[in-house]
Amino acid sequence: MSTDRDDDALSWGDDDPTLETGRALPPGYVAVGKGSETISPTSAAGTDADTAARGDAAATEDLPERELDRADGDSSAPASNAALIILGVFGGVYALESIGWIIGGLRLQQYAEFLVAPLAYQVSLWLAVLTPLIWFVTVLLLTRGGRSWVRVLLLVAGAVLVLPWPFIMVGAIGQ
Repeated sequence: MSTDRDDDALSWGDDDPTLETGRALPPGYVAVGKGSETISPTSAAGTDADTAARGDAAATEDLPERELDRADGDSSAPASNAALIILGVFGGVYALESIGWIIGGLRLQQYAEFLVAPLAYQVSLWLAVLTPLIWFVTVLLLTRGGRSWVRVLLLVAGAVLVLPWPFIMVGAIGQ
């Protein structure tokens, strides 16, 4: 008691009359397989006959700016999986350093009242807490188009430079 609709799940749908014919591909792509000769290698934005007649250069005029950057090769490639994992690890390190600055700074507050005005101490404490975040964002913004090793080197240097010394010396480690 099988109908044609029951067998549809087992087919690729190549004979489906609702599929488009005469589709177009973006520049640089080649259609392969059954029916590939009916697909034209023009851009998706220029599927009409006059755009196809104008050629590839004219077809790229209709592309959005982001696709033009990729077509020209000027835009940087998206970050790799390893780069994203490294950024996540350093983001966590910098978040832990901010927490270390909060804990260490608040433990030193009673001793700092003898040396500095309370307002000055509060301002410097919160600047110290924000320093790891500021370093992380600054490195990301300044090395957007640069090499990955430079970004990692600056993140390692920052992780060492913004260590929460009050937490290390007085906090859980220094006691």
